[in-house]
Amino acid sequence: MGKLTKNQKLALEKIEAGKIYTLKEAAEKIKEITFTKFDASFDIDVRLGVDPRKANQMVRGVVSLPHGTGKQVRVLVLCATEADQAAAKEAGADYVGLDEYIEKIKGGWTDVDVIITQPAIMGKIGALGRILGPRGLMPNPKSGTVTPDVAKAVKEVKQGKIDFKVDKNGIVHASIGKVSFTADQMAENAREFINTLIKLKPATAKGTYMKSIYLSSTMSSGLKIDTKSLDV
Repeated sequence: MGKLTKNQKLALEKIEAGKIYTLKEAAEKIKEITFTKFDASFDIDVRLGVDPRKANQMVRGVVSLPHGTGKQVRVLVLCATEADQAAAKEAGADYVGLDEYIEKIKGGWTDVDVIITQPAIMGKIGALGRILGPRGLMPNPKSGTVTPDVAKAVKEVKQGKIDFKVDKNGIVHASIGKVSFTADQMAENAREFINTLIKLKPATAKGTYMKSIYLSSTMSSGLKIDTKSLDV
């Protein structure tokens, strides 16, 4: 194990071994133990009592964070008509077009965070799956990125709407803000994310649904959350 830095030692000294936190307590502590020179992301990890190998236990959804993500999200909208392209630009899309961007992506360009398109355009985009899929950029109706109303989708993404999916180990991970947020804002974003997960509980999931919840920043230790305090 590498030698701990001065800041890492300070952070560890502020963490009480074995302590379980409320959302507000964890948010306050994370602000104390984060010493990065950049505005670190505020992250959540939730281990669910589901078997993702079973289609009827796959947990996937979207959530609109009340205080946004704190990130500048780069959005590409792929649509055909001039009216839709104009509406997407007005809504705040960073890139708007169709064929020229499809060719750019085929050439390896993926310098965006979200791609939004319309159902009628998916036939053209299907061939890009091998490029966009591994990067998590493939538009999907379940995440709200395949929709007739591209302008509305752009506004929602820019305001803090994110999508998430349980991984093969039954864990949902997401960045839900920045450490520069107030502790109240961080806690409220976390609670909204957790409440959304609760609503998505599969009917076939047995036993404890939320096995554990941890909050952390980009380079901090994870803090365990008291699930009993959340009524889950």
